[in-house]
Amino acid sequence: MKKKYIICAGLAVILVTTNSFAQNTAAKVNKNDPAFKAEQFVAALNLADTSKASRVKATIFAQMIAVREWHNSHAYTLVPEGVDPINGKVYSLLQRQFIIDSTIPKTVHDALMAGLKQELTDDQIAIILDKYTIGKLEFTMTGYKAIVPDMTPADEAFIMTELKAAREESVDYKDVKNEMSTIFKIHKTKVEDYFYSTGRNWKTMYKAYVDKIIAAKKAGKPVPAEPTEN
Repeated sequence: MKKKYIICAGLAVILVTTNSFAQNTAAKVNKNDPAFKAEQFVAALNLADTSKASRVKATIFAQMIAVREWHNSHAYTLVPEGVDPINGKVYSLLQRQFIIDSTIPKTVHDALMAGLKQELTDDQIAIILDKYTIGKLEFTMTGYKAIVPDMTPADEAFIMTELKAAREESVDYKDVKNEMSTIFKIHKTKVEDYFYSTGRNWKTMYKAYVDKIIAAKKAGKPVPAEPTEN
């Protein structure tokens, strides 16, 4: 009886230890790990062909590793302190890091896109790029549609072209919060210039929309979609 008790106790210890290990392993999952991200990105495609899924994951993983290694081995100090010729301000550390990261060999980007195009449809590639950029394209377009009430098909086509370019260019950068936002800001500035060129004042439209949101909040009414970052 005593022997049986010892065996049961031993099994209990093993089960507790196994469960504890599994929980700790799950808790230690690094969501920024290239392997984890590649797995999640491809899972969104629901590919029935497991061989194809493996090839796409390998392509994404290789690109993410290349971007990370370039970023980690190229510090902002490689860019001398200087002054932005547009606004006359001294470059920030983030700007200097962006500049050096932008020098990553074009072959890294080309290899990613060639690999994706070889295996996936345009719609599937769009899903992958949206994963890279955490849905910034759709979010930004929603904001534009709310800010510009008289948007024409031509307007929408121009904006979409710029946002798609921003989305694809963004995959070459490691910092989602700062560097990808900078890429989108570059293309959003082109959109603003486009509206000025068609006789519409972007700042006036943006202010009118913000005022509309403020008024809605004060009146306790439903608030429209928040505007894009400005």
